Amino acid sequence: MEIKIGVQSVPRELVVETDTPAEQIERDLQAALTGSPFLTIVLIKGGKVMVPSDKIGYVEFGPGENRRVGFGNIG
Repeated sequence: MEIKIGVQSVPRELVVETDTPAEQIERDLQAALTGSPFLTIVLIKGGKVMVPSDKIGYVEFGPGENRRVGFGNIG
């Protein structure tokens, strides 16, 4: 799943890929917005991203896109 996070005072959104189910992301986001100091997301490639909950502007998540690379995709 691809997650886009808008962080206050940062011009670019943070885009990450995770295997975490959408329901779990929603629970983690609610916890972050109601008292937890960070929203933590475990990444597909290993590691994790922690965003301060008081700096979250928005969170958008949905299915990841298959990125196409190469000249064979022109058409």
